[in-house]
Amino acid sequence: MVCSHLFCHNQITITGSDERLISIDTISLNQFNSEINQVIIFSHGFKGFKDWGPFNEIAKYFAKSGYVFVKFNFSHNGTSIGDPQNFVDLDAFGNNNFSKELNDLGFVIDWVYDRFKSNLFNKTLLKNRYQFRNPEIFLLGHSRGGSISILKSAEDKRISAVISWASPSDLLSKVLLNEKINKWKKTNVSFIYNSRTKQNMPLYYQFFEDCLKNKERLDIRLALERIQIPHLQIHGDLDAIVSVESAYIMKQWSPNTFLHIIKSADHVFSACHPYTLKEFPKNLKEALVTTLFFLNDL
Repeated sequence: MVCSHLFCHNQITITGSDERLISIDTISLNQFNSEINQVIIFSHGFKGFKDWGPFNEIAKYFAKSGYVFVKFNFSHNGTSIGDPQNFVDLDAFGNNNFSKELNDLGFVIDWVYDRFKSNLFNKTLLKNRYQFRNPEIFLLGHSRGGSISILKSAEDKRISAVISWASPSDLLSKVLLNEKINKWKKTNVSFIYNSRTKQNMPLYYQFFEDCLKNKERLDIRLALERIQIPHLQIHGDLDAIVSVESAYIMKQWSPNTFLHIIKSADHVFSACHPYTLKEFPKNLKEALVTTLFFLNDL
C-alpha cells in the first residue's frame, strides 16, 4: 500500500480464470471519514488494460468524490503481472473469451465483497480510519468491458448499478455469423491487428466454441431485460468502433437504461495512450461528470 497526502493506492493479485493471475489496483481518499462503502469496479475493453490512457486519472477523479475505485486486468488480456501495460503473452490473449472475462469480473467482485465483510479494507487499505458495512458495488466498463459489466449485473444481485461507456449491444453476431468459421476451425487461429502496437494478435477457435456454448449467458438483450438495477449507457455519436445505434437499441430493450449521447465524441471520448494531458478532454470530462451525477443520484 502506498499513501500520499491525498490518496491511498493498493496493488494486489488474485487468481482468475484457468488459474491465471489478475492484477488489481485500488485507490481511495486518504482522509478521515465516518463511513465508506461505495465501490466502483472498472473493466477495460478489448485490446485494453487497466492502465491504458487516462484510466489512472479517472480512478483519482472518482476517488476524490468518495468512492473506492477498483480496476483490474482480465486474466487473459495478453499482459502479464510483471508487464501489465504491454501485450507480452499473446497465447493468453488467444485463449481469452467472453465467459472468462465474466468469470474474472466475478472473482474481482468476490474479492471486493470479502474485503469489506472481513474488514480487510479497514486494516490494510485505509489504515483503520473508516467504518464499513456491506459494500455498495457499481460496475463501470468501457467498450467490451461495459458489455461484460451489463452481463455480470444480470447474474450477480450484489450490483447496485451499471455504467457502460461506448459499449456494444451485441457480442455474438459477428462471431457466430463469421463467414470464415470453417477456415478458423481448420487453422485453430484467426488474427486481429492491433494498429497501436503493430501486433497481429491471435484468437483461437475456442472463442467461437465458447460463444456457441454460452449464447444465453452472453446475450445482452436478455441481460437488460432481466436486470432491475439502473443502467447508464454513454456513447459518442461519432463512434467509429461501436456505432451509437447500440445505445439506442439498449434503451429500447430496457426501461432501466438511461442514455447520454455525447455530441462529436469518438470511441474513447478523445482520450489517448500514452496519456500526458493535464486536463481531461472535453468529451471525456462530460462522460465523467454524467457518470458521477448518475451515481450520486441513486
